[in-house]
Amino acid sequence: MKKAFDVEIMGQRFTISSDAEESYVHRVAGYVDEKMQEALKTSRPVAKSNIAMLVALNIADEYHRLKERHEEILIRVGHLSKRLLTTLSEEG
Repeated sequence: MKKAFDVEIMGQRFTISSDAEESYVHRVAGYVDEKMQEALKTSRPVAKSNIAMLVALNIADEYHRLKERHEEILIRVGHLSKRLLTTLSEEG
């Protein structure tokens, strides 16, 4: 069941509707706020919408890199599991 949570990003309040726990919603909003604050400090003055777009692209890049790494790890674990099963069956 979705619940509404108030969060603040860049000094602006948003109401988020989510099935997730409140602490998770606040953690995610805090992460976005942190990334936007970082982008504001490291770039020349630009509109908040442009900062939001740059942050969205950076977060999407981070997500896809982590997803690829996760898939690589799953493949590696699969290979190691097969090797372990083969070794165990040879010894058993």
